[in-house]
Amino acid sequence: MKKLLILLFCFLLLTITSCSKEEIEKDKSYFELLSEYEKEVVTYFESIALGFEFGNATWVTRKWQQPMKIYVGGEPSTEMITELGRITSEINSLASDGFYVEVVTDSLQSNFYIYMGSPQGFTNIYPGAEEFVQDNWGLFSIYFYASDYIYKGNMFVDTYRTNSLKARKHLLREELTQSLGLARDSDKYEESIFQQKWTTVTEYKEIDRELIRILYHPEMIAGLNSRKVKEVIAKILLEQ
Repeated sequence: MKKLLILLFCFLLLTITSCSKEEIEKDKSYFELLSEYEKEVVTYFESIALGFEFGNATWVTRKWQQPMKIYVGGEPSTEMITELGRITSEINSLASDGFYVEVVTDSLQSNFYIYMGSPQGFTNIYPGAEEFVQDNWGLFSIYFYASDYIYKGNMFVDTYRTNSLKARKHLLREELTQSLGLARDSDKYEESIFQQKWTTVTEYKEIDRELIRILYHPEMIAGLNSRKVKEVIAKILLEQ
């Protein structure tokens, strides 16, 4: 009886192992059907959307499942409020899973707070950010459930130390876009909003738009690791 159980265990182990190999081969085959540009999109998504620049959070996808409702505080100018409206409209046009961004006038209805103003003003509200604002003109923080879905956040745009409206618009776009769950930087594309070096880019590069579109596609869910992400993105791109 013991021998039979051992043989049965070995058979089950072999079946599970074989199944895993088949899945991996299937994932590879999907990926190989992509064009070179599409493969570049997959690679860039992995480098931007998995994990964070700081901390030890797992390297998986994170996204909002509910609408992002923004309340703006501090000293926002008319130009910056207009720019915020432009950015949110672009994001909404790229999302197809029911997610959308909305600016609200009642803080009690919001789940995301944007502060535009001085470092001191921001740290008066969020004292824990004090060590970060010394060297950063823009910051964001997001909070997520164990399921890796984001449920709230806040961000800072320094309108005191920045010396141009274009720089402020850049910070607004970059920090808000990263708050969607595209939280990492890269030095790969000079004109990307995710460029690691300082820039004043105020428009999305086409590959940036692809990343937002993929993260907020119905097929993409939170909590996916690198291997599963490849499979899902390949299917999204092949079916479009």
